[in-house]
Parts: sequence; structure tokens; C-alpha cells
Amino acid sequence: QVQLVESGGGVVQPGGSLRLSCIASGTTFSAYVMGWYRQFPGKQRELVARITGGGSINYADSVKGRFTVSRDIAKNTMALQMNSLKPEDTAVYYCYAHSPFTAVDYWGQGTQVTVSS
Repeated sequence: QVQLVESGGGVVQPGGSLRLSCIASGTTFSAYVMGWYRQFPGKQRELVARITGGGSINYADSVKGRFTVSRDIAKNTMALQMNSLKPEDTAVYYCYAHSPFTAVDYWGQGTQVTVSS
């Protein structure tokens, strides 16, 4: 059973930093695309960053230069380093993994990030 568990959310002041972590279990994720989405109240989830098994990375324009996604394939973990945080980054952040074999998306439970003074 595939499971994704996020941690690291919290409250931070504008300009501060947070690091989100995602631990994946239940299968070998080396071939999976993994990434982070976020959801604002009343809105659909939007892509923040994603990273393929080969290391190709995409970022949303709104976070380029501030956020960095990384993954450790051997440990089935992924991280999102968020710097220079803004109030508009306040959202629930979700870890996700996309299987290239079944085309199924898996999601974590989400972690709240609040940027406020």
C-alpha cells in the first residue's frame, strides 16, 4: 500500500524559511514523478514543484528562485526548501507521487504552511 507522509509545516514570518519533508512507503519510487502541490482555500490544488526519477525539475513561476525541491531515491524521501516566504504562500501543501506504470496519483494528507507577521 502506497503511503506518503508530509511533515514540516507551521507558522513563519514573511521572509522566513520552512522545509517540508515527504516520506514515501509501500513501493519503490525511483521511477515515479514526485512533487509538491498546494491548495488555497476555495481553490484547486496547484503545482509547486515536481521532480522526475531522472532528476528533471519543474517549478511554478511564483516560487522560482525561492523554493528548491530535492529527493533521495534510495531513502524514498523528498523535500521542499522554502525561502523568502510570502503571505501568499500560505496554503496546505501536499506531497504527491505519480506512477508511470499505472498512471495513478498518490497524495499525502497535507501540511499547513502559514506565512504571517
